[in-house]
Amino acid sequence: MVDYQKLFRALPENFLLIAPDATATIVDNTDSHVAVSLKSREEVIGKPFFEAYPAADQNESDIIAESHEHVRRHHEPHTMPLIRYDLERPAEQGGGFEQRYWQATHYPVLDEQGQLLHILQRTQDVTEQYIAEQQRLLLQRELDEAQARTAFILQSLPVLIATLQPGGEADYFNQRWLDFTGRTLAESVGWGWLNDLHPDDRPAVEAAWQAASQGATEYQVEYRLRRHDGQYRWILVRAVPRLGDDGQPTLWVGGGTDIHEQKQLVQELLTTNEEQAALSDQAYGAYQLAEQQRSTFYNLFVQTPAMICILRSPEHRFEFVNPEYQKLFPHRELIGKTVAEALPEVVEQGFIDLLDNVYTSGEPFIGNEMSIMLDQDGDGQLHQRYFNFTYQLFQENEEKAGITVFAFDVTDLVAARKALENRPHAPNA
Repeated sequence: MVDYQKLFRALPENFLLIAPDATATIVDNTDSHVAVSLKSREEVIGKPFFEAYPAADQNESDIIAESHEHVRRHHEPHTMPLIRYDLERPAEQGGGFEQRYWQATHYPVLDEQGQLLHILQRTQDVTEQYIAEQQRLLLQRELDEAQARTAFILQSLPVLIATLQPGGEADYFNQRWLDFTGRTLAESVGWGWLNDLHPDDRPAVEAAWQAASQGATEYQVEYRLRRHDGQYRWILVRAVPRLGDDGQPTLWVGGGTDIHEQKQLVQELLTTNEEQAALSDQAYGAYQLAEQQRSTFYNLFVQTPAMICILRSPEHRFEFVNPEYQKLFPHRELIGKTVAEALPEVVEQGFIDLLDNVYTSGEPFIGNEMSIMLDQDGDGQLHQRYFNFTYQLFQENEEKAGITVFAFDVTDLVAARKALENRPHAPNA
């Protein structure tokens, strides 16, 4: 004679047999259920369900009771939503509660006439899976936020940005590049961007690319790019490779800066006379040297060829400073400090007011050859420098978050021009 009760209790899953009455009286359970519930069989058999297993809150009780009622009414299985039901450890196990998450299904047990005899509850402990999924979702949210932040900075930088495959085909342009050319991304990727390159400059661009790609080294080139209004503008482009484990490029990242005005200034100086031409060459050489001294373009944010920082909150607190910006203040710690704390000499010069106005109004500020007195050596002595810079508000989650600063040091260029302006002209013959 088969002992069905013994067989039931030995089933390798968490089963609970419940009477179909209104209080859902516990009839029996498997040994596996006894083990996971941390309650002996004697503590629960014969007791109403919620007396044997008190619910933590009313909502949890309602979910379980509604599932019981569904089986009573429809005589069909019903799977409950995932619930949290913490287990109380016996005193000999240290007491307290263990956090647990459960997935439960109630099955009808019917007689030959189709009447409900019992409700069979199958319970699965899904705590590990649930916690793992929550951790995965948290990591995914953090990843999505990091990607969104990276994409925002990429689009906000006042630089024309492009990425290229190892073979030279472009696969991405930021919005500033597309706005500059008036092209769509689909029109620009691949080799489409070459349609906006001045035909006379193409050989130099191709030569620079071939030299850099063969040596997997940074390349720099100047060429004319057609703007959306049809005007060709001189831009300075630098690109660096991202190298794989084998030392070969897997991606190229390039940044372009409009230097049309500087280029025109050089041409004007060259056409004046021989002496002025020499000075012009020196001025443009100084400009190029200043450009080269800005951080090598090893990656898009840390090594962009300009001074970049991110000022967080209305306090204008330094959150990010690239090496080129930090080089301006070799003896100062900037990160984590406000502009007023880190650069007290600029407060009286009105730059805090400029930042406040950009943060309040949302309107960007563009400074052209702005004079700033800075204590660069940390000795209390102020030195005059000139900068072209942009203050631009950025937002996160549609809220004001801070200001991005993008700047070029044009001190040498200003000095060269002033020297030219002050140089006496040769008398007419």
